[in-house]
Amino acid sequence: MKRNFLFALVAVVALSFLGGCLGSGKFKDEVEKEKSAVKLVREMQRGDYDIIDTAGLKALMDKGTDMLVVDTMPYEASFKKNHVPGAVAFEFPIPDMNEWDNAQTAGKSQEEFIELLGPDKDKLLVFYCGFVKCTRSHNGAVWAKKLGYTNVVRYPGGIFAWKGADYPVASEE
Repeated sequence: MKRNFLFALVAVVALSFLGGCLGSGKFKDEVEKEKSAVKLVREMQRGDYDIIDTAGLKALMDKGTDMLVVDTMPYEASFKKNHVPGAVAFEFPIPDMNEWDNAQTAGKSQEEFIELLGPDKDKLLVFYCGFVKCTRSHNGAVWAKKLGYTNVVRYPGGIFAWKGADYPVASEE
């Protein structure tokens, strides 16, 4: 009798735990994570650039690596309020920008973008935006590659991941 009670108790606890896991939405969350991961990989493949994570970017900064970090978010709504220290602003749109359009880059021309990136085609260029699903940084990285820059990296976590890691931010305010 004690054995049956113990077995039943263990079964109830196990089913409750399993039921909690199954009913918690964890599996649906995983599908969303997978969609984001696959989308990011496909963007990287199309753009022919690499990616870097938050800790990797911070380590490069701490070592004093010669690089240009480009925030691709709107200046007034984002960059001005907070950005990765040392970053420069150059806005790109969210949808794929297959042709250069000054209206989509806050009125800035392709020549201004080239001037910002500089003459060294091998310099490390890091592009970021707000968060993983944001594709502004993808557009910046793609255009740098199209213009012949070879050491192009996208930081997909963006300012949200940077702040989430409790790293310091800069502001123009």
